[in-house]
Amino acid sequence: MTCASPFRWTSSARSDAGRVREINEDACLDQPELGRWAVADGMGGHAVGDLASRLVIDTLSRLASPVSMKTCVADACARLQAANRQLRDEAARRQVQRIGSTVVVMIACDRFCAYVWAGDSRLYLAREGSLRQLTRDHSQVEQLKSLGVLTEEEARHHPAQHMITRAVGATDSLELDDDAIEVADGDVFLLCSDGLSNEVDDDEILTVLTTASGDTASEELIALALARGGRDNITAVVVRAEDPYASDKTLLNPAP
Repeated sequence: MTCASPFRWTSSARSDAGRVREINEDACLDQPELGRWAVADGMGGHAVGDLASRLVIDTLSRLASPVSMKTCVADACARLQAANRQLRDEAARRQVQRIGSTVVVMIACDRFCAYVWAGDSRLYLAREGSLRQLTRDHSQVEQLKSLGVLTEEEARHHPAQHMITRAVGATDSLELDDDAIEVADGDVFLLCSDGLSNEVDDDEILTVLTTASGDTASEELIALALARGGRDNITAVVVRAEDPYASDKTLLNPAP
């Protein structure tokens, strides 16, 4: 028995190295048929960042079919804890301080989506003409914002904007946050790395999510970030939910 989603899920994903960096240390998971999506943003330099993000995504690609919301969150957390141990061991083997990756993962279960994250890769929801950030960055800048020291605009350009406080592989003990939301017909979700959210503002993100087709939305978001300078790796996964049995659907019933 699985908690199959009644929604029809479609998604598009794209990742780009950007205009400055030679190696793309981002990775993503796009499995609409299984109701699983994720973005990981590796760190560590010297080509180990992409190793970290790939390991995180490979780990999440093996998630078991959920039987409940509780079990799907527990499985994702357990696998990310295992990835954390692997990355700590690999860093010790290579004699480097750390090999790490941010992560945000979303899993469809029944009429809900669960999500788990560490770091500053984000999950957004576009619903009824407004955009909402569902995750809260684990970063120094976010802490300063919560204390009222920085405004949103100041935070966007703060020199410490890339300093995160949690990541898979960063420390021996990994602390993850998780939450869930009930899905509505027409919801559009965006999972992205900070290479997108640092370059493209919320109004621009909302415009793309509400006007672009499902096949092109991720590509249009990447293009916007590149046009702003593309100073980091950029990843966008756009996910749409359609309820084929929604009561307000317009149906065609031709006369016999």
